[in-house]
Amino acid sequence: MKNDFINIPYTSSNLDRYTIRTAIFKSIKKSIRLFEGNLLDIGCGKMPYKAYILQHSKIDNYTGLDIESALLYDNNVKPDYTWDGVKMPFENNTFQCAFGTEVLEHCLEPEVILKETYRVLKTGGYFFFTVPFLWNLHEVPNDAYRYTPFSLERHLKNSGFKTIQIKATGGWHASMAQMLGLWVKRSPMSNKKRKILISVLKPIIKVLINKDNSEKVIFKEGQMITGLYGYAQK
Repeated sequence: MKNDFINIPYTSSNLDRYTIRTAIFKSIKKSIRLFEGNLLDIGCGKMPYKAYILQHSKIDNYTGLDIESALLYDNNVKPDYTWDGVKMPFENNTFQCAFGTEVLEHCLEPEVILKETYRVLKTGGYFFFTVPFLWNLHEVPNDAYRYTPFSLERHLKNSGFKTIQIKATGGWHASMAQMLGLWVKRSPMSNKKRKILISVLKPIIKVLINKDNSEKVIFKEGQMITGLYGYAQK
């Protein structure tokens, strides 16, 4: 079975997910040099990046952690550990690195999970993260936040992290592509209308994605972003 978090198809059925999944995977590839030793996958779900990370990094041991009440995305994939959202079941200074993709927006008290992440990381360890900014409500009512880079940096600093790097997963062009994809695939409309609009918008969305350059995004007044990624070091 293909892993469509890594082998991401650009098809009519995937227009709503293509932009965000491509951006997340690119951000992981850009940051994989940080992954070594023991890794903790926070909010791991079905751990779609596990095989890639183990193959392309210096990770010795991969541990998946999820909340006790988490949605089950795959009956064949279970987390190695679960937790109550208050205290992770690990000793201090256990992991060289941790990562959480599209997790922090579901945390009612984000500094609880960030402080626990800081606690279980070894000194010098990295926490890699991605969060959405332009995305529909999902997993309601457990969809709590959309972070700006400024609020996210504040939460990380309040949790003890010192060295923090935050970048955009996409700028204006990617934002338009993502919004068009979400609209044409998820908004209410007839099947006939959806089919026609998909045929019209599919090439436009691809052009917008190709024109986007997230590396040039500056967090200034009026800037639009699709989401954020980065790392924080203990």
